[in-house]
Amino acid sequence: MSLFGFAKGMHPGILIILIITVLAVSLIGCGPGGQTTTPTTTAPSTTPPPTTTTQPPVTTTQPHEGLQLVSFDSGDFVGSNNCSMCHNGMLDAAGNDVSIGLHWRSTMMANAARDPYYRAKISAEILNAPHLQEVIEDVCGTCHTPMARTQALVNGTDTLLFGNGFFSRSNQLHEPAIDGVSCTVCHQIQPDGLGTEETFAGGFVIDTSTTPPNRILFSQFADPDQQIMMGSSGFKPVQGEHLGESALCATCHTVITPFIDSGGNVQGTFPEQVPFLEWSHSSYAGETQCQSCHMPHASGDVKTASMPPNLDAKNPFSQHYFVGGNTSMLEILRDNPDELRVTASSSYFNSTIARALEQLQERTATVSIADSSMDGNTLSVTLEVTNETGHKLPTGFPSRRVWLRVQILDKDGKLVFESGKPNPDGTITGNRADEEIYAFEPHYDVITAADQVQIYEAILEDMEGGITHKLLEASGYAKDNRLLPEGFDKNTAGELIAVYGDALNDGNFIGGSDKVTYRINTTGYSGPFTVKAELLYQSLAYSTIASILDVDTPEVQEFKQYWEASYKASTVIDSITGQIS
Repeated sequence: MSLFGFAKGMHPGILIILIITVLAVSLIGCGPGGQTTTPTTTAPSTTPPPTTTTQPPVTTTQPHEGLQLVSFDSGDFVGSNNCSMCHNGMLDAAGNDVSIGLHWRSTMMANAARDPYYRAKISAEILNAPHLQEVIEDVCGTCHTPMARTQALVNGTDTLLFGNGFFSRSNQLHEPAIDGVSCTVCHQIQPDGLGTEETFAGGFVIDTSTTPPNRILFSQFADPDQQIMMGSSGFKPVQGEHLGESALCATCHTVITPFIDSGGNVQGTFPEQVPFLEWSHSSYAGETQCQSCHMPHASGDVKTASMPPNLDAKNPFSQHYFVGGNTSMLEILRDNPDELRVTASSSYFNSTIARALEQLQERTATVSIADSSMDGNTLSVTLEVTNETGHKLPTGFPSRRVWLRVQILDKDGKLVFESGKPNPDGTITGNRADEEIYAFEPHYDVITAADQVQIYEAILEDMEGGITHKLLEASGYAKDNRLLPEGFDKNTAGELIAVYGDALNDGNFIGGSDKVTYRINTTGYSGPFTVKAELLYQSLAYSTIASILDVDTPEVQEFKQYWEASYKASTVIDSITGQIS
């Protein structure tokens, strides 16, 4: 299946790939001079202190049950309900429910086509470059509506999304489209070429030449029972070890997009999101696969289907959690079930949100106090931020940000200094990008003022060097100081995964960690001083969202309603408190 040569008049060497994916989750220093003291610190806590915006309530709307999973047979794919009939009611050795359909249906994978921000963003990009509409819709559907798009190519029909396209309930491939990244997509992907450029950006290969009952469906285990599945679904299960390899995920999570000039002409390509390439340049490569963190193993043996009853239990079984950190969109999906026609109940969404929060707060990053000193009235404290993931943090779609909130209190609890305060509307106090969406906050090694905020993020720039939030205008990064995974050497990193901006020359910004020193004037206050530090996360940055809210498309205006009604608090990844005398 080829993704090349879509549009007439484009330079033949240009890769036209636009997949807008809203999908997917060691330092030391000292202030100069003066007496150095060892701070008294508490153990890192994942529970926000009282001054922090709290996590959202478990649900904000009337509980709902969701619609039934989709049933269909398009010829080369079947619906999630076809599969879940035999792959629900599954328990692990500890008695935990590990049903595939139950866990999957409330993930971003299952809701890839329902995601209202995805639809809004596509519509905004089309309005900006209407001459590329067919290309944008076709390629965006490659990974968000993969069954419908692949089937349409086989059938020789259109691969559009809007109008009478896949999003229309009257379209014959609407059900395969709305089922998102479903069972018979991932389990039919052939191993050939995985991990290579040819299979990136939705270049996965599915054998559409076979017919029932011999359509191959790859299984995690050797010697799967074949007869029942062949008879009931038309698929023949065989072992595919590539199901547990990162290269499989790379097909849709390595996205290289074109960029256009002011005249709308394609001029080159740009690495919109490349977590697989980041992982490949880290110490995790070949050791820890994507599935290890995002599809954690169940406890002990699992019967992978309810039929036949005498099926042997096997292990390790990868749970279909597909856990990431995008709680904001999960909450919007949960809280607007009728409008978005979700199939998961509010309780399923709550479970997936809880798993995402656990992932963020237990296995993502830590913040600690590396050193501190008092030199007269100048307090210096150096914070260590350690990335525990196998890719940049945050990674994926460039709407995400991680930052430090730091508070310094005097002996009476009066606030001496604060940097990085999150606000109820999703902004960060002192962040230039939230005051003017076409500006950005630089990377810092030393912070001395309240309006300086250490934010780990990717900021896009266009061909003229201006800040942009339009993917089709992004020709490079004005800033990319996202935390690097362990083993990542920024000096040898290729152009697609490079560090950009002031972090490149910051000797404290290294593979696996960063350190930043806060040097604060405490004149007029008395110690001992208390330092509170939090590492915070947002999957939808204020400036990214604000850049499209005035775009006049039905999809943007619909998303705007969901966004304005949503809970915009940040998530605390980690926190620590210490005292300095």
